[in-house]
Amino acid sequence: MRTFHHIGKYFVMLSRVFRRPEKSGMFWREWVREVYELGVMSMGIVAFISVFIGAVVALQLAYNIQDSPLLPDWYIGYATRETIILEFSPTIISLILAGKIGSSISSNIGTMRTTEQIDALEIMGVNSANFLILPKITAAMFFNPFLVILSIGAALFGGMLTGWASDMWAPVDYLRGITDEFNPYSVTYALIKTVIFAFVITSIPAYHGFHTKGGALDVGRSSTQAVVYSSITLIALNYLLTQVLL
Repeated sequence: MRTFHHIGKYFVMLSRVFRRPEKSGMFWREWVREVYELGVMSMGIVAFISVFIGAVVALQLAYNIQDSPLLPDWYIGYATRETIILEFSPTIISLILAGKIGSSISSNIGTMRTTEQIDALEIMGVNSANFLILPKITAAMFFNPFLVILSIGAALFGGMLTGWASDMWAPVDYLRGITDEFNPYSVTYALIKTVIFAFVITSIPAYHGFHTKGGALDVGRSSTQAVVYSSITLIALNYLLTQVLL
């Protein structure tokens, strides 16, 4: 029953979040700040992880086909592209961001709750859920697709760089593989998943932070729960979206 209780409170909170901002100028200032903090500040870790994951995926594919005379070297680029676009960049990067930005959102809002800053906003007549949470959700849904595009490019570059450094396959064969029989819908599918995942990894941590009770230890506990539940929801949605979109 507690699960349904939290689901109900979550949707009640969303009904307060998705209302017209009382001061549009203040909303846009907060939105730009959240784009920078949640999006721009995540570009470095996304690019770094993607380069090495792309390299590992390409190496594993090369290892598995090296004894097969039926699969040419350009298949490494083809399979790496499909793996990166369809699954790694939209899903794994979103899981990483769930830990990075999810814990940040939950702890920031939870600290405001325990220090009674949210109560002060409510006393002043401010819709605290709308003021604190809506800029975060919309900023992530706007910028995360750019992070995924960055991830795809960095991962494919990592695969090509590994082939050049190890001399296991020629860069020209790899480039042929990542361009051969390319289906643009694969990128559309990845971006649709990313937007939905961005909503999950911001709204669920915001819920846990917004309803934090107690002190500093409870803020930490809320942050942990936020990352766990947003990751579980993301994995379940990944399966459902794959069934629907593919």
